[in-house]
Amino acid sequence: MKQIRNVAIIAHVDHGKTTLVGQLLKYSGTFRDNQNVAIDVMDSNAIEHERGITILAKTTSINYKDYKINIVDTPGHADFAGEVERIMNMVDGVVLVVDAFEGTMPQTRFVLKKAFESHLKPIVVINKVDRPNANIKQTLDEVLNLFIELGADDSMLEFPVVYCSALKGTSSYSDDPNDQTLGMAPVLDTIIKEIPAPNTDTTAPFQFQPSLLDYNDYVGRIGIGRVEKGKINLGDNVVCCRLDGSTVNFKVAKLYGFSGLDRIDIPEADAGDIVAIGGLPDINVGETVCQPDSICPLPKLRIDEPTLKMTFSANHSPFSGRDGKNLSAKKIQDRLFKECQRDVSLRFTPIPSSESFTVIGRGELHLSVLIETLRREGFELLVSKPEVLLKTIDGVECEPYEDLQIDVPDQYTGAVIDMIGRRSAEMINMNSANGLTRINYIIPSRGLLSFNTPFMTMTGGYGVANHSFKEYRPKIKGEIAQRNLGVLVSADEGKSTSYAIKNAEERGTMFLGPGTDVYEGMIVGENKYAMDMVVTVTKQKPLNNERNSNKDVMIVLKSCRKMSLEACMDYINSDELVEITPLNIRMCKKILDTESRKKYDAHKKAELKALDEAGEE
Repeated sequence: MKQIRNVAIIAHVDHGKTTLVGQLLKYSGTFRDNQNVAIDVMDSNAIEHERGITILAKTTSINYKDYKINIVDTPGHADFAGEVERIMNMVDGVVLVVDAFEGTMPQTRFVLKKAFESHLKPIVVINKVDRPNANIKQTLDEVLNLFIELGADDSMLEFPVVYCSALKGTSSYSDDPNDQTLGMAPVLDTIIKEIPAPNTDTTAPFQFQPSLLDYNDYVGRIGIGRVEKGKINLGDNVVCCRLDGSTVNFKVAKLYGFSGLDRIDIPEADAGDIVAIGGLPDINVGETVCQPDSICPLPKLRIDEPTLKMTFSANHSPFSGRDGKNLSAKKIQDRLFKECQRDVSLRFTPIPSSESFTVIGRGELHLSVLIETLRREGFELLVSKPEVLLKTIDGVECEPYEDLQIDVPDQYTGAVIDMIGRRSAEMINMNSANGLTRINYIIPSRGLLSFNTPFMTMTGGYGVANHSFKEYRPKIKGEIAQRNLGVLVSADEGKSTSYAIKNAEERGTMFLGPGTDVYEGMIVGENKYAMDMVVTVTKQKPLNNERNSNKDVMIVLKSCRKMSLEACMDYINSDELVEITPLNIRMCKKILDTESRKKYDAHKKAELKALDEAGEE
């Protein structure tokens, strides 16, 4: 029987975790010599490939020398940090990957802290040593300082280090980039030497706790985790200890192991193996599966609470049904239910007497990935502006706060400090070196809504913002992060024309070009003033034989601003929606009819004025 090592790859987003795992798979001979495999092979869906990020944790297994090494590739973005935390329960050590140019980042601190809390042995891999301006010695010093800050004991401070370029597939024990050699032997050998073997007590009563979930239409939920004790066979009768203290008996209908990128059927599994168990359709993360004659629940796993909510509705715009095939609220509900079977950080509740749902998630990226997935599956829906979830703690209304780290070129520092200061952020420290300034803040999560678009515009695309959840604090008064400028709203339905857009351009910035289908209430541009304005973008040029001047010969339009899904979610205010279809992403007012919207706005202003007058009295 081969010896086992269970290890998680952890890092800040885009520091090279997935690329490193791909190289480990290649070097270990997991793929055939003639098999063409991408370096981001672990990112299995299209959205992960396009965005260059890992969204869901994935388990793989390689055979190296006389060892079976189970590797879990973890997400790096803060919105998916809950999976990182739970994965620590499956492994006996971690490989901390740090970019030799960027150094330690907010998520580096978070994932390393979770590893220490789980008493896991770390191996440090300094990646991208071949990057221009990489500062390997400074990065190593930052890692050491981070270990000290997080309270690592003396044994942890003597951490092993491997230097590599995962993109090129080279590695070395030397910090000199010229000493890099082809292959991943130093990384794999260090894992075998430094990471302890799991508990392999196969004679003890069986215990298994799922840390991740998958879903199958035939089997239901599938729990993925490590066999803590004993052994399990396909077809065994077992007991699941629920989170509420109850128990339920079930039969192990499916038992999977991992080999390379494949999940394979296996007849049995022993203590220390990472496996997937099917047979209980509603098994949940943190529950314990054990023998009927030895019921002994393991400690419950902590699951990160969602911090953001949005409203998803069936599409009722004038263009509903043009692009998509899944239109009804029932189909949206069924799809959300299926997604919640896989993702324990996602929840939804139907809104009574409507075709809408309140969807709760970990952050804007978490929810935008869900929306993009639905869009590609042929769904049409309307989504609202994201809102933070408030929580009452000891009778006080509290809101989520986050650690925010900003990296910007020096020339933008003043403007960025001013913008973030107006979002109720508290500056913790600021450092400047080599023309770049790094600023750390603690900021209400509300202050990060509608943040990315103005931040990237202000910094010319050179700014980098990273944030992670910190804690709940008493809610501060007042509104934060509303858009300052108004929008240009279409007055009628039709196809936009160059003639009409040329006239509308004088009012602000357009979001569309000529030949675009529009409807009444659809947002077609941004006003240059802090008020909404109704404009006509479908008007045709008068057809006559007269020419007033040479300027009528050709109409030259400015480039319109292209709005992505995330940009639209970031942009809209509370009285607006984003319409999502397989082929189009549009923004619109909640009330499409111009006259009805004017009456509603006038009524709302009158109510606010009455409240202000009552407060003064």
